Amino acid sequence: MFSITVRDHIMVAHSFRGDVFGPAQRLHGATFLVDATFRREQLDEDNIVVDIGLATRELGAVVAELNYRNLDNEPDFAGVNTSTEFLAKVVADRLAERVHQGALGEGARGLAGLTVTLHESHVAWASYERAL
Repeated sequence: MFSITVRDHIMVAHSFRGDVFGPAQRLHGATFLVDATFRREQLDEDNIVVDIGLATRELGAVVAELNYRNLDNEPDFAGVNTSTEFLAKVVADRLAERVHQGALGEGARGLAGLTVTLHESHVAWASYERAL
């Protein structure tokens, strides 16, 4: 399986409900490095996984929808604990939608899967992997 990874970042504010979250139940900020890894079994006719420029652009567009937002105030996330794991899935699903719409080019239609990883720090991160 071949893969390429592109990276961006987001800065959000949010809070959590539930004792398991301790002090994170209060409103706090979070900065995440966001990696999107695109996979395919065979390289395309240009010998690439996907156009890295388009992948970078589309990841940037997806994270821009979340950047500098208080997620507690976003209608899409009403009543939801926007954990790192949850946000990794949100980014992955939104990127997958862009792949299916053709935003990453025709060659991207041959992609097999996508993994999005949100790095909370140098020692902790969460990922969501999905098929395309």
